[in-house]
Amino acid sequence: MKIPEPRKLPSGNWFIQLRLDGKSIPVTAESPTECKDIAAMIKSEHRVGRRAIKKAPKETTLADAMQKYIDASRATLSPSTLRGYSVYQRSRFPKYRDKKLSEINWQKMIDDDLKLVSEKTVKNAWGFAHAALKHIGYPVPNVRLATVPINEISLLQPEEIKPFCAACKGRSYEIPALLMLNGLRLSEVRALDWKNIDLKKETIDVRGANVKGEDGYVMKKTNKNSTSTRVVPIMIPQLLDALKSADNKSGLVTTISPSSLLRDVKRACERANVTVVSNHGLRHSWVSLGYSLHIPERQLMTWGGWSDYTTMHKIYIRLAASSEFSAKEAMVKFFLDPKK
Repeated sequence: MKIPEPRKLPSGNWFIQLRLDGKSIPVTAESPTECKDIAAMIKSEHRVGRRAIKKAPKETTLADAMQKYIDASRATLSPSTLRGYSVYQRSRFPKYRDKKLSEINWQKMIDDDLKLVSEKTVKNAWGFAHAALKHIGYPVPNVRLATVPINEISLLQPEEIKPFCAACKGRSYEIPALLMLNGLRLSEVRALDWKNIDLKKETIDVRGANVKGEDGYVMKKTNKNSTSTRVVPIMIPQLLDALKSADNKSGLVTTISPSSLLRDVKRACERANVTVVSNHGLRHSWVSLGYSLHIPERQLMTWGGWSDYTTMHKIYIRLAASSEFSAKEAMVKFFLDPKK
């Protein structure tokens, strides 16, 4: 059975109605891509008989349910997602994870964890617990979750990008930093091989990802989604020069660790006297710059490897403050112009 195309609900979420063996299974998510991914995972689990028919034994603990879900999902979920689930299993809901499911006060479990970690962490951990309970056939309780505050990632304003590039010039991290400023994800930068860079055509064939799994970093042959495998033009002249000047052009382009790159990027920002950003903030800066330069959204989606507008709009596109100011000035000028 083909996964149906998701439809948008009045709430803004996306919805798919699956039918498996005559049973109707609703799937809801914040983006069409996420909705289809969840539906595909449910279908895959059902196909190989992983979805339990009987209810879980009353003596099952929360930790046991979580482990069963992790074990059943190894063939369908990414190493980084599995690692995240393992971390939640070990660290979240400490007073409750070894209790029998029938003995847990679920709302109190949520409220207790909110005293220890952020609202987002609790929401994500409960999402995992929810999936684990559903997987073993245990009735999923209704709980109230705290509202997750919007955490906007800092980005470089357009006028800050050139000073940042200058601060990176000639440094050991120049290439990986500028690759992210050229639209690549950190996992894609760490998986990039020289054979996938065409210096004559000035393009990068983006394929594969280096992500952190349960036992350390893992090299994946596939990217985050189907649209992530793409050809990206080298848009930063300084990046092209740095790639051409590299002594060794075989194997991985960089082996720098995420923590080392983060440290170096922040130091470069401080030297350039610009907004201090994270590794991923460089990718945000790239798409924000493209948006402010009026590059068509479809082109940005293609270069950035996003599969739908919702994700790009919700997470990445933020008008730079200077662009907002210019827009305001244009409106004021219109109303003051006596000829209009």
